Amino acid sequence: MASKIAAQMYTLREFLKTPEGLADSLKKISKIGYQAVQLSGVGCMNGEAPAVTAAQARRMLDDQGLRCIATHRAWAELLNNTPAEIDFHLELGCNYVAIGSLPGEYKEAGAAGYRRFLQEAAPVIDQLNAAGLAFGYHNHSHEFCRTGQGRETLYDILIEEGAPKLQLEIDFYWVAHAGLNPERLVERCQGRIPVVHVKDKEVIVKEGPVMAPVGEGNLDWAHLLPACHAAGTQWYAVEQDKCLRDPFDCLRSSFEYLSAMGL
Repeated sequence: MASKIAAQMYTLREFLKTPEGLADSLKKISKIGYQAVQLSGVGCMNGEAPAVTAAQARRMLDDQGLRCIATHRAWAELLNNTPAEIDFHLELGCNYVAIGSLPGEYKEAGAAGYRRFLQEAAPVIDQLNAAGLAFGYHNHSHEFCRTGQGRETLYDILIEEGAPKLQLEIDFYWVAHAGLNPERLVERCQGRIPVVHVKDKEVIVKEGPVMAPVGEGNLDWAHLLPACHAAGTQWYAVEQDKCLRDPFDCLRSSFEYLSAMGL
């Protein structure tokens, strides 16, 4: 059975500033056992004249037997240069694009800003969908602030008013950090979470909770992973924003744990 585990390259962003760094990192990822990646935080692919184009990245991936299953792209580019972004993803061979967070101009306006984002995103999503691409939103914890309407949160707006076209790239660490039960959130988002982000939450007595490789912390993976399967999740992208040891070793630990769990 093919693995469903992907490496979120943002974890390795300090190694991805040059073409050589990207190529070497992909080789190491493949050697660990990963068959897929999410391209995010890849410095050598950013800017108006990137050192690595989508076509070149595709060749690097192919050389290591990897595929790109998702990206994080700048919302301004998706909004203003949609055709170019479609071409980028088709060339990369990737059918899922997400944004890593809501831009400040929307976020600062609270619930009204979230609703404006959904309104402005609708035609972009339609164009992406017409090209065979899905569009998702990756959360942190601030989306779970209350709106002032009872127990409604900003994320509730994305769930309810973004349905059915807005996909939700749930990051379980940040959901738990916000005080919610990730499993219950998964149940609410069935059919809309083809890609999820997985990292663990470990408590270090002197420092408090920190990000950790999957299986080294306290999130309830024994119940959360089956809930994702039931909700239609296709890919589990291992992401660790901060690593207390070598990030490649962290990615290895997560991969070994998730593989042992049947992914």
